[in-house]
Amino acid sequence: MELSWRCLSFDQLTPHDLYAALDLRIRVFVVEQNCPYRETDGMDLSALHLLGAREGELLATARLFAPGVAFPEASIGRVVSSPDARGEGVGQALMAEAIQEIQARWPGPIQIGAQRYLERFYGSFGFAPIGEPYLEDGIPHIHMLRA
Repeated sequence: MELSWRCLSFDQLTPHDLYAALDLRIRVFVVEQNCPYRETDGMDLSALHLLGAREGELLATARLFAPGVAFPEASIGRVVSSPDARGEGVGQALMAEAIQEIQARWPGPIQIGAQRYLERFYGSFGFAPIGEPYLEDGIPHIHMLRA
């Protein structure tokens, strides 16, 4: 079964949407990856929130930013899919939808700060590494650009 997608500003999110997105991000980034960090970083207020659900359950989410908000280029962040849906292509569907949403609003390059172990995954969507690897919250990352 395919996911149903919604792309909403912070003010358009229902309390249920916000709770589900934060819950999924904390479940993966904080608990699964054992990385305590400040999830509420203030950037949600400036983001569009891409939400992918199946039968009412949020399985994927990402934040989309206009150029000049997180990076000079448009950007995608907090890309996460549910552990319950791994191996089903949810991550690939999320990235394809995120790129499509960004290109419809802000055509041009897209920059991301990717976890290093996902470099090949993002490369499959046309992202190439730029700059040197860096640590963010103790996890190796690299900036990547899709021209």
